[in-house]
Amino acid sequence: MGMETALRMIFLVVFLGWLMVWVLLPTKTYKQAWTPKLNTKLNSTYFGEQGTNLLLFTFPMMFIASLSCVYLHFQKKSKNFNSKSVVKSHSLAFWRRPLLVMAPLGIVTTMELAFAAMFIALLIWSLSNYLYVSFGHLHMHKAGEKVWQAKFRSVSLRLGYVGNICWAFLFFPVSRGSSILPLVGLTSESSIKYHIWLGHLSMILFASHTIGFIIYWAMTNQMAEMLEWSKDWVPNVAGEIAIVFAMAMWITSFPRVRRKMFEVFFYTHHLYVLYIFFYVLHVGPAYFCMILPGIFLFLVDRFLRFLQSRRSSELVSARLLPCGTVELNFSKTPGLTYNPTSMLFINVPSISKLQWHPFTVTSNCNMEPDKLSIVIKREGRWSQKLYHELSSSVDHLKVSVEGPYGPTSSHFLRHESLVMVSGGSGITPFISIIREIIFQSQSANLDVPRVQLICAFKDSADLTMLDLLLPISGTHTQISKMQLQIEAYVTRENEQSFTDSQKLLQTIWFKPDPSDSPISPAVGPNNWLWLGVIISSSFVMFLLFLGIVTRYYIFPIEQKTNESYNFSSRALWDMFLVCTSIFIASSAIFLWCKKQNSMELKPIQNLEVPTPTSPGSSKFYVTDRELESHPQQSLVQATKVHFGARPDLEKILAECKGSDIGVLVCGPRKMRHEVAKICSSGLADKLHLESISFNW
Repeated sequence: MGMETALRMIFLVVFLGWLMVWVLLPTKTYKQAWTPKLNTKLNSTYFGEQGTNLLLFTFPMMFIASLSCVYLHFQKKSKNFNSKSVVKSHSLAFWRRPLLVMAPLGIVTTMELAFAAMFIALLIWSLSNYLYVSFGHLHMHKAGEKVWQAKFRSVSLRLGYVGNICWAFLFFPVSRGSSILPLVGLTSESSIKYHIWLGHLSMILFASHTIGFIIYWAMTNQMAEMLEWSKDWVPNVAGEIAIVFAMAMWITSFPRVRRKMFEVFFYTHHLYVLYIFFYVLHVGPAYFCMILPGIFLFLVDRFLRFLQSRRSSELVSARLLPCGTVELNFSKTPGLTYNPTSMLFINVPSISKLQWHPFTVTSNCNMEPDKLSIVIKREGRWSQKLYHELSSSVDHLKVSVEGPYGPTSSHFLRHESLVMVSGGSGITPFISIIREIIFQSQSANLDVPRVQLICAFKDSADLTMLDLLLPISGTHTQISKMQLQIEAYVTRENEQSFTDSQKLLQTIWFKPDPSDSPISPAVGPNNWLWLGVIISSSFVMFLLFLGIVTRYYIFPIEQKTNESYNFSSRALWDMFLVCTSIFIASSAIFLWCKKQNSMELKPIQNLEVPTPTSPGSSKFYVTDRELESHPQQSLVQATKVHFGARPDLEKILAECKGSDIGVLVCGPRKMRHEVAKICSSGLADKLHLESISFNW
C-alpha cells in the first residue's frame, strides 16, 4: 500500500506540473522571460527547436504512461478485494452524484461538471492571455493594414492555439488499452463522451480559426495566401486540407446522423489518419511535440489492436435463443483475465472486412477460465446478417477480435446491495456482474451485495435472455449463497405467449481450424508490464532517431545552405520516426509474446458439453429441454414476471432497503436518464449511480 500511495503521489505531482505548463504557456512571463532561457539550454543540435516542448509537454505524460503500467501490474497482482475493507467516503459519493441529466450531454456528475468548468476556464485564460500579449506587440503583416484588421488576424490565430489545447487531451479517451485512464477509474468506453466533447470544442475553435483567416485575407486582398505552401513557415494549404477532412468527420458524428447512418459515420471517422497527417504538416514539429503524448499512446494502442486482430480467433460454439439473440463462445487462454462489464470488439470478414462492433463479455474468467462469451441481439443490419449466417448450414466462422477492454477492478462489490435496471439487450452487462457475484459468494471470507435485477422486455420471447444468467454448467447450488431477486416486465403482452415458450434453444458446434487460436492478451499475460516496455522503449527509440536525424542529417544541411530546413519536411520526419519507433518496439515485443504463448499453449476444451463425433450428424444440436418464458428452473424461485406493465422505477428505488445501494442502468436513453434523475433527487443519500457507461 505504501508503494501504491507513493506512485500515486508521483503521478499527481507530474500531472499537475504538466498542467501548470499549459497554464503558464500563454502568459507574458513564459514568452518573454522563460522561453529564451529554456531555448538556450534545451534547443540543441540534436533536437533543434523541439527540445523545450519535448521536455515540458511530451516527457511528463509519457513518463506517467510508462510508470502507470508498473503500478497497474502490481495492483493486478495484489488484488484481494473485500467489500468490508472499502472505506466509504460521503464526500466522494457527492462528487460522483449525477448533477446534470440532459441531451446531448447525457448524464454528467458533479465531478465531471467541475472538471469541465476548469477546462473551459483554462481555454478562456489561455485565449485572453494570448490576446493580451499579442495586442501589446501587434505586428502588421501587410503595408497599409489597419490596426483592427491586425487584431482580427491575431484573434483568428489564437483561436487555433487554444484548439491545440483540446488536441492535447483528445486522444487519451479513445486509447482502449490505456494505462492512464485506469489511474482515475475510467475505461475507454466510459470516457468516450469526453472525446466527443473535446472533438466538438476543438472543431468550433478550428472552424473559427479557418473562417477568421479567410475573412482576414479577403479584407486585406490576400486571397492568394490560401494557395501558399511555405517552405520555412506554416503551410496554409495543409491546414485547409486538414479542416476539410475534419469537417467531414464532424458533420457525420452528430447523434442524428450517427444513429441513422452509422456506417457513414464509421467509415468517415477513419479520415482521422489524413486529418492528423495534414494537421501536423500545418502546425509543424514544435507544436506537434505539445500534443504528441495523446497521439503517441493512441498509435501504440491502435497498432497493438491491429496485431491482435490479425489472428483468427477460435470460435467453439454459438447458441441461438428464440428471441433472436446469439451467444458466441470463444476459446481463450487461461492467462487472459478481465473484469465484469468488459467489452470485446469483433469482426466477421464474411459479413464485412472493415466493420468492428463492440459487445459486452458475459462470461466470467473465474468461473470459466477457458471460455469467453459475448451476446449479440439481432437488431441492426450487421447483426441480422450474422444471425442469418449462423442459422444456415455453417460449420466454421472466421472471427477476429480486439480486446477485451474494461475496468481494472470489480468496484461494484463495495456496496451493500445492487439494483440493476435494464431494458432489452441492456441486460447483457449485468450477466457478467451476476456471475462474478456468484463466484465471490462461494468464498466464506467475502461479503457480497444483495442483488435486485429489474429488466424490461418487449415480448415474452426476450425472457429467454435470462437463461444466460448462469453459465452452461450452472446449477441452483451455485446461487444459493447470494441474495438474488429478479423482477421481469413484459411491456407489449398482457399474458404469456405459449408459442414462444415452445421454441427451442439451438447450439451450433463449429469444426476446429488449425489457423484459429484461442483469444489471448495482445502482449501476453503480464500485459501491463509489456505495455510499459513498449511505451518506454518506443519513446526512447523515437528520441534517439530524432537526435540522430537532426544532428547528422538536418543540421549539416542547414549549415551548408545557411537556411532553415524545410518546415514541412521536419514535420514529416517527426511523424515517420514516431511511426517507425512504435512499429519496431510493438512488433518485436508482440512477436516475442506470441512465441512464448505458442510454446505454452495446450489444447483447451471450452465447454463440458460433449461434442458430436459422428461426421454425418447434423450441425445443429437442440438441448434436451425447452426454454420456458422465464429463466431456467434454478432461477424460477428468484424470478417474478409482470405482463403488460412497465417498472415504476421511482417507487422501486424508493423502497430499496439499506444505506448504501449501488444503482446500475443499461438500456434506452430515456430509461438511463430517468434512473439518473432519481439518483440525483432526495433519495441520493442512499442511492449511488455507478459511473459505468455501456453505450459506445
